[in-house]
Amino acid sequence: MCSFAREVQFPSSTGTTPSLQQYESGGIRIRVHAGVSPVYHTQLQFLQQSVGWSGTLSTAQWSDTKEQLRSPSGGQKRIVEKLWREFFSDPSQWWDHRSEKANTRYPDFKHKMTHESLWLNGKFNPSWVEAELAALVPGTVQMSLFSWNAMLERCVEAGQYQKVIKLFLQMQQEGMVPNRFTFVQVLNACASSQALQEGTCIHSQIIQSGCESDVYVGSSLINMYAKCGSIDDAARAFNNMATHDVVAWSTMILAHAKCGQGQKALTLFRRMQQEGVEPNSVTFVAALNACANIAAIDEGRDIHKQIIQSGYESNLFVGSSLVDMYAKCGSIVDAQRVFNKMTTHDVVSWSAMILGHVKCGQGEKALELFQQMQCEGVKPDHVTFVAVLNACASLMALEEGRRVHEDIIQSDFEYHLFVGNSLVDMYAKCGSIEEAWSVFSKMPTRNVVTWNAMILGYVKCGQGHKALELSQQMKSKGVQPDPVTFVGLLNACASVVALEEGRHVHVQITESGCESDVFVASSLVDMYAKCGSMEDAEKVFNRISTRNVVAWNAMILGHIKCGEAQKALELYAQMQCEGVQSDHVTFVGALNACANLVALEEGRRVHEQVVWSGCESDIFVGSSLVDMYAKCGSIEDAKGVFNRMPAHDVVSWTAMLGGYAMHGHAEEALGHFERMCEEGVDINNFTFVSLLSACSHAGLVDEGLHYFQSMGLVYCTSATVQHYACVVDLLARAGCLEEAEDLIEMMSGEPDAAMWMSLLGACRVHANVEMRDGVGKVSS
Repeated sequence: MCSFAREVQFPSSTGTTPSLQQYESGGIRIRVHAGVSPVYHTQLQFLQQSVGWSGTLSTAQWSDTKEQLRSPSGGQKRIVEKLWREFFSDPSQWWDHRSEKANTRYPDFKHKMTHESLWLNGKFNPSWVEAELAALVPGTVQMSLFSWNAMLERCVEAGQYQKVIKLFLQMQQEGMVPNRFTFVQVLNACASSQALQEGTCIHSQIIQSGCESDVYVGSSLINMYAKCGSIDDAARAFNNMATHDVVAWSTMILAHAKCGQGQKALTLFRRMQQEGVEPNSVTFVAALNACANIAAIDEGRDIHKQIIQSGYESNLFVGSSLVDMYAKCGSIVDAQRVFNKMTTHDVVSWSAMILGHVKCGQGEKALELFQQMQCEGVKPDHVTFVAVLNACASLMALEEGRRVHEDIIQSDFEYHLFVGNSLVDMYAKCGSIEEAWSVFSKMPTRNVVTWNAMILGYVKCGQGHKALELSQQMKSKGVQPDPVTFVGLLNACASVVALEEGRHVHVQITESGCESDVFVASSLVDMYAKCGSMEDAEKVFNRISTRNVVAWNAMILGHIKCGEAQKALELYAQMQCEGVQSDHVTFVGALNACANLVALEEGRRVHEQVVWSGCESDIFVGSSLVDMYAKCGSIEDAKGVFNRMPAHDVVSWTAMLGGYAMHGHAEEALGHFERMCEEGVDINNFTFVSLLSACSHAGLVDEGLHYFQSMGLVYCTSATVQHYACVVDLLARAGCLEEAEDLIEMMSGEPDAAMWMSLLGACRVHANVEMRDGVGKVSS
């Protein structure tokens, strides 16, 4: 056992008794507490070099040594000055750690070989150091690889992805060879910025460096290629790895899930387990994402069982992913059950629940959850705000949307791209196109989704021309349209019957290769049909390889609009033969065709199909059934459908009123109108046309004139040519020919031919030859 001739011990700077670090050699042992100042370690390293730790120090040497160690004003200054002189004699032998210092205890410079350290704010620095450092040529002192990696990591965390790539090139220009940690940071930057070209170049360097088989580098390569949309390259990187650990498998599964290949992701998940790799929390999150993307609820339930068996159900991220999976698969009950079992809820789980309720059409519940989340002190993020704005849009809750907008401003998310897009969409869907434009115009960056939201907003608000103008601005900014853009523009053309503009859009669609998109093709059919060009509509329709219900509906409604009801019914029959499931729009079209043809039996068959499909409770289908039966002469069937409807809007009320008017049931028509007023139904122009028509057919002059005068005074509705025509017909039938003629002359607009013909016919009936001749001259 070695005996030590001398021993010196430094006290702890914290006053505690921690473990000791020993410097020992040649009969001397110096013990230093872990809490002692780093400068003492530097002194000891210096003493180790100066005395060599060989032999036993003489009494004089030991006295000098103790004096140096215990006298800050003497020995420490000499030690530090010696180190600085070594530094300036050859700075290239020192690493520069200034850029990655986490706190002041870390050294600014460290010797590459001896690891001796220097601090810029050192207490014992000579006075001349500052001037010498200022004169030092930049770049003379190299940053260590550790420093470069630390700097790259900080830039990635700060979202400065382009800077990461520039620093990576700079470090190589300065002769620094990257290692696997460097490659991981740079690949993460390429992934986040979707810089596929730069990522591919870095992959080449990785191959040359021999790091491609490293599991962390390989996983980062998979992630980079996946986020850049190159899933095939991601698969190649995965296959090139020597071994696959759970990180590599999880990255690959998540990559396929994010790229919309949920089934492939689940296949990999099963294969991973077959190869004996146990999934971890990240793997389960990836697999649940895959289930959510393809609405695979059965597979999701199986994975949930595995999660319980593996003990990961209490994991916050796994729990949030379970909530998200069940919500996206439409099982909001299961989502709520998982959510309630979670011991803590983060913003991810709250956002998943809110978004799940929005997806299931429960916007009010989503807003309640948002308020509850805030009450529990959880701060919303951009995903939460997007979900809540979607809820407001679905409910057309403008005031609530404005309050959420205030929260967004206070949370500094106003200029977040996704939040901005959702704000534009919310305001547009709530009918406040001016506020939508205000948000749009203030956004610092816009993507195609932003432009689409504004274009669709203009279309929804009946400003098709504005939508087409905006598309020109979009083009001038270099933003490429996508299928949603084309759908919006085609809807704009259809709404303003702009056939030529629609044809120009069709050319762009063909050039972009989007014509095969079923939604774009269906919108093309709809645009041509609404613009009256059924020939073009049919050409596009016949080229669609797989026709969805939207395309069929567009053709059926197009033929009805063009007065080809028989052709519409033939298409309806063909659609059923091809196994395409009808929706409420299809039934509305088919019932309108039956009404136009007065085809009662065909209408009854369509009614049976409506009942079978469960669409009878739909308010639009119900209104069309009422209208069809009324126009086909079966007023009792019309009344039966109307009375069975769970709710009524102005359309269904007006359809029933029109039925009474058509069949001469004036008393029922007037009573029906009074019930409408009692129920608080918003009366529209069509309602008054039916009401005045009922009065006209029943000869109720006083009642008809009363309702006509009340349009503007009571109901704030402006009379149109149709309303004047009804009143002229009412007066003419009653023999009030002069009053009818006076009414025509006082009209603000031009009377139509039908109005003059009605008066002319009345003149003949009442043998008013003089007026007949005058009206005949005017009408001709």
